[in-house]
Amino acid sequence: MNKTRTIHKILIANRGEIAIRIIRACQHLGLDFVCVTTKEDTASGHCRLAVEVGGEQALYTISSYYDPNEMFSVADASGATAVHPGYGFFAEDHRFARRASERSRPLVFIGPSWSVIRNLGDKINTKRLARSLNIPTIPGSDRPLYDEIEAEAIAQALFSFQIEQGIHKPVVLVKASAGGGGMGIEEVSDPDKFRSIFRRVRNYAKRQFRDEGVLVEQRIFDFNHLEVQIVAERNGTNVVHFGTRNCSVQSIGRQKRIEVAPGFAPQFVTYAFDAADVLDSIINHSLSMAREVRYDNVGTWEWIVTPNGQPFLLEVNTRIQVENGVSAIISRVPGKEHVDLIAEQIRLGLGDSLGYTQKDVVFEGVGIEYRIIAEEPHNKFAPWVGRIERFQWKEEPWVRVYSHVPTDRPYEIPTEFDPNLALGIVWGETLHQARERGQSFLDNLVLEGRNTRGEPLQSNIAYLHAKTDMLLMF
Repeated sequence: MNKTRTIHKILIANRGEIAIRIIRACQHLGLDFVCVTTKEDTASGHCRLAVEVGGEQALYTISSYYDPNEMFSVADASGATAVHPGYGFFAEDHRFARRASERSRPLVFIGPSWSVIRNLGDKINTKRLARSLNIPTIPGSDRPLYDEIEAEAIAQALFSFQIEQGIHKPVVLVKASAGGGGMGIEEVSDPDKFRSIFRRVRNYAKRQFRDEGVLVEQRIFDFNHLEVQIVAERNGTNVVHFGTRNCSVQSIGRQKRIEVAPGFAPQFVTYAFDAADVLDSIINHSLSMAREVRYDNVGTWEWIVTPNGQPFLLEVNTRIQVENGVSAIISRVPGKEHVDLIAEQIRLGLGDSLGYTQKDVVFEGVGIEYRIIAEEPHNKFAPWVGRIERFQWKEEPWVRVYSHVPTDRPYEIPTEFDPNLALGIVWGETLHQARERGQSFLDNLVLEGRNTRGEPLQSNIAYLHAKTDMLLMF
């Protein structure tokens, strides 16, 4: 056993499903851990598992998941030597990562180095770096814009460019440069409304991200949203990929609902372009940039691909993502019964070597990940709040379910957090089989409950069902 696994104790600075998976990864690696919860979140499955596995001392109650001082206090009180931020909260906060590593009692940050997070977390810097490497990016600004007159001039140029390209109703995007996950983005189709929308996004960016910087970009229509999963050692030298994902099924707020790996399936679907070549292209571009910045943990390069097969780099997410499991389910590495990218992230974060190279990573079959959410897709995906009374699914060898929702007792959905309930990840030998199994999984999923008015639970299961047959198509 590697020495790092015998001396480290991991503070899991997150909640819910991801906290549970980090606990399981720590168990697999032989690592101690400590979890946190808030009083509103004590019914979450991660709290029960933490106590069952680690005892009462493995769970601390804090007032907020967003308070770094509380996190560091728990680390000191529990004797933690490393911190895993999961996704969300502090996962892409370079200030938190830097503070963790430079405090008087330092913690290993399980993620990229804080300088890498800072550099790639800035969309402007990422776009400049990509362009310097001849990596295609979306037409538009490549530095933060604060002046609305300058921004309007760029927008006008993009409107004109689209008209020249035969686009009859051109649209530009106004985006908070420090944003992510679909936050801080608005569309502009009327040039006369550009200034007011620019001001609104700038003010939003200042409130949410403490950075008024704004990007103005061309709106790409009818695209597919693809991702490349990157994994790298601490020294930034051994960089490998774990394939591609397609995340094109999203809510109106650009929040993902279904992810599929690989990102295209040319052996099963006919495309108007060489899909295999596009996948190779975005993988090679992503690896090129990762090596250039000496990327040193798990991360995702996000792309959009137009209907004619033209890829554009969108951004880099310097963290583990919700959809890591769908990449893992199609990946095979010698000596591992199944790939766990969270365990790999922890190993690498603590200084282990990969123990394999790209030629050892092979891919088999097709994976589909469903995000089971209490929401109303027909009502602009509005969250549903209430009590879950029954939650169960049919166990199958080809499905993995990750959830913090108890299956043996009722669960009141906390209003303080997103109403994400579970991830269902299905594997099939072919796209057709994966779709059939996905439909079967959804058909056998039992999710029942009521709100305070006695109205039945609303979820996105029917929506996921309807979208399954069209996966990986334009």
